[in-house]
Amino acid sequence: MIDAYFFDLDGTLVDTEILWVEATEMLAKDMGHPLSHETALRLVYGISWPGVYEGLLKEIPGIDWTLDQMGDILAPYFLQLRDSRDVRILSSIKLLKTLAKEHPVAIVSGSYCTDVKAAIDLMDIMPYLRFYLGHEDYHPGKPDPACYLAAAAKMGVSPKNCVVFEDSTAGLTAGIDAGMYAVALSRPGRPAQDYSRAHLILEDLADYHPSRLICAH
Repeated sequence: MIDAYFFDLDGTLVDTEILWVEATEMLAKDMGHPLSHETALRLVYGISWPGVYEGLLKEIPGIDWTLDQMGDILAPYFLQLRDSRDVRILSSIKLLKTLAKEHPVAIVSGSYCTDVKAAIDLMDIMPYLRFYLGHEDYHPGKPDPACYLAAAAKMGVSPKNCVVFEDSTAGLTAGIDAGMYAVALSRPGRPAQDYSRAHLILEDLADYHPSRLICAH
């Protein structure tokens, strides 16, 4: 029995995970310490903001920002990239709306709450959500299961009866270690992740059906 669905945001509902990687590359270049694309991927893709911050401190000499200041500094680069393309993953958004007709649905993201809210507004899905959680709402970040345990508690459901949709190794680990079913979104052309623990792997969430999850499990 499935009591609730939880969606990751970046890389699952909106194709913004890779934009944060590109924004980090742009910032590092402007600071005079360019990062290779491979290094930026390792530092940012699927990593919680505290993890990104710690990684940048090691890679770029002389950083004197706080964690919260890092978000403010990266934001203009990210917004420039986001505004240049349609980042919505339409099939994922459609699935969220469909599931919300019969089940409670929430977003559990590692992004700052202001960024989560902006993405929700962009997708026009607030009426379909019970709530959303962002970086400030739990600790520690993914891959720790704290985020999904907090989401289940807020929803008033048992973790074992929940499904998470994630695109990153860290996110899947968080959901599985919370005791939930985990569906991996493995979109073509996106950085390789370890989906070996996922209960179901899909290239497009349009192909999701609960029966497939149960059969795969």
